[in-house]
Amino acid sequence: MNDSKAIEFNLKLYCLRYEDGGCSKKKCTALKLKRHDLLKIINKVKGSLNKALTLNPFSKKEVSINDRKRILKYGLIVIDCSWKTLLNIKNLNNEYARRLPPLMAANPVNYGKWEKLTSAEAIAATLYITKFDDYAKLILSKFSWGNEFFKINY
Repeated sequence: MNDSKAIEFNLKLYCLRYEDGGCSKKKCTALKLKRHDLLKIINKVKGSLNKALTLNPFSKKEVSINDRKRILKYGLIVIDCSWKTLLNIKNLNNEYARRLPPLMAANPVNYGKWEKLTSAEAIAATLYITKFDDYAKLILSKFSWGNEFFKINY
């Protein structure tokens, strides 16, 4: 796949990352995507990022094709932290929070487990659902197990 074709949309992908000891820097998929200049790490959501689509597993609304325009205009935020930390984060359930449908992990740590996705898998799934297929494939092409995610879920 041609990286430039996938990036023609110039999507704004962000990772709100919490250093809570729940993630190995060596294995962190968000940090790997940052090294490939595919996403930006942020410390807090402010300004126009308040309108970005935010992945939140506790949201009542599920990601859908209707979220495509919001992602194009404001971007997509994935939260990278442990479940324990996630439960304690305030103000996560804004009107632009979305959860993913049940999906199976393909990453080596949680292979075959439902809803135990890495940040990269969550981003790719959201992009795939919102019809940014090439971008989703580009995200997971950076991981040896990436293609397996599409095989077991789509």
